[in-house]
Amino acid sequence: MLKIATVSLNPKWQDKKANQKVCEAYISYASMQKLELIIFPEMTLTGFSMDFKEIGEDENDSITLTFFSHLAQKYHIAIIFGMVFFDGDFGKNSAIFIDECGKIKANYIKIHPFSLADEDLYYSKGSHIEVVDFKNYNIALSICYDLRFAPLYSILANQSDIIINIASWPKKRLVHWETLLKARAIENQLYMIGVNRTGMDGNGFEYDESSHVFDANGEEVEILESFKLLKIYEISKDKTEKFKLRFDTTKDKRGELYKKL
Repeated sequence: MLKIATVSLNPKWQDKKANQKVCEAYISYASMQKLELIIFPEMTLTGFSMDFKEIGEDENDSITLTFFSHLAQKYHIAIIFGMVFFDGDFGKNSAIFIDECGKIKANYIKIHPFSLADEDLYYSKGSHIEVVDFKNYNIALSICYDLRFAPLYSILANQSDIIINIASWPKKRLVHWETLLKARAIENQLYMIGVNRTGMDGNGFEYDESSHVFDANGEEVEILESFKLLKIYEISKDKTEKFKLRFDTTKDKRGELYKKL
């Protein structure tokens, strides 16, 4: 059993110091509840911004990495969050996994920048997946617009028990967000966790509380407890395995054939 928290953060626009204080309060609470993993949305400390020159950081001298690494050690809890690194003339939209000892276990770069909002003009495209072995669970990372591309999730599913998507998904397209999260869980028969932000960003886009956890049957996992914008869940690999003993569709996938079609 894995005890986790999602935080539907409403970040103050491009204000890292203010958002650090809010994040630490949630991390402290999660630690007191003896949770093992806490997950924040895309570009956690800044909001989803194209101004990578303002919000980006050097990977070798990152105040955000240092901040979350320190909190992971202080509160003995693993943390997933989003941030931006410099990449030459572009930024890199990243999802970071830091374990409870403060060690960086994964730095996933968004494979599909959102071209409809010109994200691809400011952020480079990732080319690698990231799957973390954490407390006997294989956890894969993805970011926002990635969710629309089923082939990526099929590949991730071959290596993972849980797929996480951290997002800044606007309120006006929430039907897509919730439908796709559920679909990815059903088609891959695993836990699908989507962590979305709330509030309004500096560009006037509105976001609604819409973080979800779906199990291998596409059913919403019960919220055990909530605190402000934080929700607590339990994830069970045994539950997935028992479900697939009764109804396993993944065994009928024909991956090699699909490549030839």
